[in-house]
Formats: sequence, C-alpha cells, structure tokens
Amino acid sequence: MLESVGSLSGGPWIYAVVSLSVLLDVFLPVLPSGVLVITAATAVTAGTGAAAGEVSHEVPSILALTLSAATASVLGDLVAYRLAWRGGERLDRAIARSRRLTSAQERLGGALARGGGGVLVVIARFAPAGRSIVSFAAGTAHRRVREFLPWSALAGVAWAAYSVALGYFGGQWLGASWLATGVSLLALFAAGAGAAYLIRRPAPAPSPSPERAA
Repeated sequence: MLESVGSLSGGPWIYAVVSLSVLLDVFLPVLPSGVLVITAATAVTAGTGAAAGEVSHEVPSILALTLSAATASVLGDLVAYRLAWRGGERLDRAIARSRRLTSAQERLGGALARGGGGVLVVIARFAPAGRSIVSFAAGTAHRRVREFLPWSALAGVAWAAYSVALGYFGGQWLGASWLATGVSLLALFAAGAGAAYLIRRPAPAPSPSPERAA
C-alpha cells in the first residue's frame, strides 16, 4: 500500500483519492479513510526526506493533505445531515430499526439542547462509525445548522490533523516502512477505542431540583 500511495504522491491524484475516501466514509464506514490518510502522510514525509532537501512542487504538502481530509470530512457530514433532515420513508424506517441511531439521536438532541452536544460530535469523529451516527442523528432530530456545522468543522480538523500528524511523525522517525504505518495505525485505533468508550457511556442523570430533594 505504501508503494501505491507513493506512486500517487507525485501529482494531485493523492488529494482526490484522500478526499473521495473521507467523503464517502460517512456512508460506508468500512472504507479505510484513516488508514489512507496516515499512509499518504507517511509516504509524503518519507518522499520529501529522501529528496536531500529538495522538495518537489508536485509532492503534496502536509498542510494541503490535512486541509483536503478536513474539508472532505465536513462536506460528508453535511451531505449526511441534509439527507437525514429531508428524510423519507425508507430512511426513517432504517433509522427506527437501528438502536444505535435511535439512541444517538436521543442523546445528541438532549446534549445539544443543554449546550454540550458539540463535544459529542468531536469525540464521535474518532470512533468507528461514530461520524455517521452523529451526522444522521443530527439531521433526523432537525437540529439547526449553526448547532451542528461548527462542531463538525472542528471535528474534521481535529481528526485530519491527528491522522496526518501520526503519519508525519511515523515517517520522520521510522521512514516509509510498514512499521511506521503500523505504529501510527495503532495510535489511531487506540483513539477510536477511547472515543467509542466515551460515547457508549450512559449520560449522567440530571441532578434533582431542590424542591424534589425537599
């Protein structure tokens, strides 16, 4: 895979491949968008380092790679959000049959109403399929765009920066090797497991009012 990505890093194709993978990831969570971003960052870093200080203009920069992944992430979130907002009988039935989507819709709606849903959007971006669940839940719950979009943008930037940073430092320290990619992927999966744990934690019960306590 490193060789395949490395062959693309000489032109703009790497931007298109990464953007398309991240964009479609919200509908097909099985796509290895995170793996691709890390591998691309590792290949780019090793490629620029192997150039003996001469950085080719054709090699995509780390910043451009981060912006491509973050932009595609936000666009994918918005598409899923708008589709869920408009709804439809088939989509409504699919969401009603999914316990994860129904639970996420209830929890996200309550969290956004309390002003704390933004943190959940950011955390869910790192969890497997969490981005899809949150985006569809926000749309079906008819949350306002200004309640969802800023946090989606922050989540996309945080996820892209973290993924690219893993590939960048892995390439700097270990070179373009499977070891570098493997260590970076372990760090990505660890963040995903931690995010999934935080999402699945039951929401804290509201504290009783003074009148009820009395």
